[in-house]
Amino acid sequence: MEYIIGAGLALLVAVFAALVGFDRDRAFYPTVLVVIASYYVLFAAIGGSVQAATTEALGMTVFLIVAVAGFKFSPWWIVLGLCAHGIYDFKHGLFIDNAGVPLWWPSFCLIYDIVAAACLGLLLKLRAGRFANVRMTK
Repeated sequence: MEYIIGAGLALLVAVFAALVGFDRDRAFYPTVLVVIASYYVLFAAIGGSVQAATTEALGMTVFLIVAVAGFKFSPWWIVLGLCAHGIYDFKHGLFIDNAGVPLWWPSFCLIYDIVAAACLGLLLKLRAGRFANVRMTK
């Protein structure tokens, strides 16, 4: 069920963002990546583990760096970051003990990340002349 809800929600967010125009701002998808990456830190806080929060914050930092690279240089970094976060979700429980993470979360977030990456990749291909080749400046 978490796969269906995650995929559906990612698709809904992408379509909504496109219809409203949120996705035309180069900060939209980097912000999505930052928010996605922050949830494991939130779960560590819910679980009451400083050690898990610290470890999760280190993982989040990697995705923050990718989000900044995507914002500053190329939105394809965000596609890569979303896919990488999906892999992070898939392997998360093997490396980090975070009691605050709901059992269904890694599966939900995995599929959300992959569908969001696919939507952004498609958007970049469709808008190649207007969006993907825009020089990102400070």
